[in-house]
Amino acid sequence: MTTLRRMTKEEFVQYNDFSIVAYAKEKVAAGNWTEEEALEKAKTTHAELLPDGRHTANHFLYTILNEERENVGSLWICKQSTEKAFIYDIRVSDDHQGQGHGKKAMRLAEEEARKIGVQKIGLHVFGHNTVARKLYENLSYKTTNVKMEKDI
Repeated sequence: MTTLRRMTKEEFVQYNDFSIVAYAKEKVAAGNWTEEEALEKAKTTHAELLPDGRHTANHFLYTILNEERENVGSLWICKQSTEKAFIYDIRVSDDHQGQGHGKKAMRLAEEEARKIGVQKIGLHVFGHNTVARKLYENLSYKTTNVKMEKDI
């Protein structure tokens, strides 16, 4: 059984460090940033979004736990308005993927969003992340925007 728990201070430090590097890599893979600038831009973005770390108002950071209560991933939700929340990040560690934790965590994210008083939840997915896109589509998330580019 997959569950969520608010991140501890130690978990947040580990998550933040890992997440910054992972975000930088995703932005490079998507062609948005160069490798040279990516890490610094990712650090800046995280610092702007979470100026008070895990205590930043309207940001909810969770550890995803498996049935043995082991940390198998992370989830970051932001209440953007009285109507809508946004999932900034959801991640299941490589050695726990394919076991249903991502799907269950997404359903739990919806429950958490309802608890904070919103009726909608959104997210961004990089175009190259076909596994995540399929998961979100299977959970009835609808595409609201598509941005396309071509190298010439």
